[in-house]
Amino acid sequence: MLSEERNQLVTRTGPGTQMGELFRRYWIPFLLSEEVAEPGWAPVRVKLLSEALIAFRDSEGRIGLIEEFCAHRRVSLWFGRNEEGGLRCPYHGWKYDFQGNCLEVPFEPEESGYADSIKLTSYPCVERGGIIWTYMGPAEEMPPEPAFEWTTVPADQCYHTKRWGECNYLQALEGGIDSSHVAFLHKGELRSDPLHHGSKGSDYHLSDLAPKFEVVESDCGLHIGVRRNAEDDQYYWRITPWIMPWYTIVPPYGDNPLNGHAWVPIDDENCFAWTFSYHPSRPLNDKELGIMQEGGGLHVDLIPGTYKPAVNKSNDYMMDREAQKAGRSSSGVKGIAMQDASLQESMGEICDRSRENLVSTDNAIIMARNVLHKSAVGLDKGKRPPGLDEETQAVRSASFVLPRNMAFSDAPDEPMKVKKGVAHTSI
Repeated sequence: MLSEERNQLVTRTGPGTQMGELFRRYWIPFLLSEEVAEPGWAPVRVKLLSEALIAFRDSEGRIGLIEEFCAHRRVSLWFGRNEEGGLRCPYHGWKYDFQGNCLEVPFEPEESGYADSIKLTSYPCVERGGIIWTYMGPAEEMPPEPAFEWTTVPADQCYHTKRWGECNYLQALEGGIDSSHVAFLHKGELRSDPLHHGSKGSDYHLSDLAPKFEVVESDCGLHIGVRRNAEDDQYYWRITPWIMPWYTIVPPYGDNPLNGHAWVPIDDENCFAWTFSYHPSRPLNDKELGIMQEGGGLHVDLIPGTYKPAVNKSNDYMMDREAQKAGRSSSGVKGIAMQDASLQESMGEICDRSRENLVSTDNAIIMARNVLHKSAVGLDKGKRPPGLDEETQAVRSASFVLPRNMAFSDAPDEPMKVKKGVAHTSI
């Protein structure tokens, strides 16, 4: 459990909060490149860490992320016209460039220099792997650009999506590092989902419902090892890296693609759940892409024109009580991602962790909360948080078998290390 005070610290991410200040030290994914694909086209509303912002690609292809409201009369610049070199407010014509600088104030004499005194808050952006990222912290503390493996593979080796989550980022993140629920909540999908079933790993997963956890702190955040019994006095290991502040990589099955996640706060009651599917050594095939594009695997169907799942809180996640009663589904909700989301969102917008009763399989969650808390408090003391550098992001998940007397950290050939162009370790 967490005290109310500590729960507030780790869940509140707006301007001026300790966790918000921590998160602003990282590059943050916030748009798919396709959302602002065309230079000079319509701006996009963005809410990130409780800040109301506008993103646009200007006529020269530069990406701007600026505060939403015009400095004049606080009109939303979502209504603005993206024209040569900047975004013009439709109300009185004030114009801003991609860095928030005011270029023109009509009806004010140009020689007065008034426009030069006006600037909107803006944040730098980079485009990596079909994703647009921003940095919202102090300029002098800006870390290297994102170097996760899914941002570096060729475009035909990856497929990325995002969906709106109706809860605080932390309960979604905690679901991502909780491996103990997988064989129970997702057992139907482990038997049927074409991107999961049919591997030796899924057989091991389903045959041992009492996994043992070994969690160690790492340079990236945590390495979460989960072992189950395998044949010949061996253990089947699944290793999930949690990369600060909100990334996980799901352990693979067979030659299926890897899947990374990020849970990025929109505000304290909502988040975007990103899914990064990629294969390190080959293009995704038509079957894999077709499944993902239809909302299979760890992706979801979306309401057209939005990032809200078609299956959502407002329609009770299309729960199928007959499937639940018949044992075809533990929760009655279809699809791995929405099974997770439905239960995470059922905890309320911000979970009351003072009423929890945690057990040994929650050790990864306990340690992740401690790392978040320690990093936020340490930032106040000038300590650099983990997960900022390229080498700490160059990790993979893995699944393998080892003799029972060998720790997962001693597995041969460094299976959790990124090796450019080499397939991941998986069974």
